[in-house]
Amino acid sequence: MVLALILLVVGIIILTFAADHFVEGAVSVADVFNISPVVVGALVIGFGTSLPEMLVSGVAAVQGDADLGVGNVLGSNVANMTLVLGIAALIAVISIDTLTSRRELPLCVGSVLLFAVFVQDGFRRWEGVVLAVALVATLLWLLRNAHHHDLESPAQEHEPKGAMASGVRTVVGLTGTVGGAWLLVEGATSLADEVGLTGGFVGLTLVAIGTSLPEMVTAVVAARKGETDLIIGNLLGSNIFNSLAVGAVLGLLGPGPLEDNNLAGLATIIMISVVLIAAVFLYTGGRVVRWQAAALLLIYLGTMPFTISTTIDCAEEPEAQECVEVVALALPGG
Repeated sequence: MVLALILLVVGIIILTFAADHFVEGAVSVADVFNISPVVVGALVIGFGTSLPEMLVSGVAAVQGDADLGVGNVLGSNVANMTLVLGIAALIAVISIDTLTSRRELPLCVGSVLLFAVFVQDGFRRWEGVVLAVALVATLLWLLRNAHHHDLESPAQEHEPKGAMASGVRTVVGLTGTVGGAWLLVEGATSLADEVGLTGGFVGLTLVAIGTSLPEMVTAVVAARKGETDLIIGNLLGSNIFNSLAVGAVLGLLGPGPLEDNNLAGLATIIMISVVLIAAVFLYTGGRVVRWQAAALLLIYLGTMPFTISTTIDCAEEPEAQECVEVVALALPGG
């Protein structure tokens, strides 16, 4: 128990700092090559802050724990649109421009819905291929239309660091993120086994919050500086990458059914509901104000307890429904 908690905490700490350096390095590289702020938020930072989810889920999939990976995606998407957006909107009103509400916002909602459809009955390898193709198409579409944002967005002055120093910082941050992801998976799976919680629930809560810390840190800093475009691009881009990129990794590396039925059921419904509520706030009002931020935070706190699932020891409770189903499947003709 103690070792699992240590691995979990150390993994989260390393992920937080390493991913932060990765994002800062990537932003500096983007500044050197004069990439627009919206592209930085949606693509560079969105990808960078989603990298922990991708690595954690990928490692979990390879180790045969698809539930933890799926729970990580669901929990991260929910945390982005409740905890992260809510906390940032408490600091400053989060606004969204018209172009983003017509392009990135629908892409975010569509990506989440596609993931929700494919996660039913677990992932198949062909579904991973479809998600990967959808990711490539989305990236190409965003890059192709990035110049429209350049025309609409006001010019911002930056002080770009040297390309070499930024590149080194990016690589070091990426390396630390890989190590942190491995520690986090080891600690989370051990904790789930020892406490009796399912890997899916641990992925939905502890791991999801841990891997969402980079988004949260980035959003808080950006909110204090009044850079709301960066926050919106980060959150929408992160959910797009979570659903498509991480979903593709799960489908390609760890295809198979899910053990925790809660993931494809209630947890998925919560994710879809949260994303749609946040999208309505952003699309109808063009911003998220403090009362809406409080509502999003309350939604998170109110829904997470309903996702709790525990494993059952069939040796002690052979009459449990899950155990009876396993026995039935093991019988001839079952």
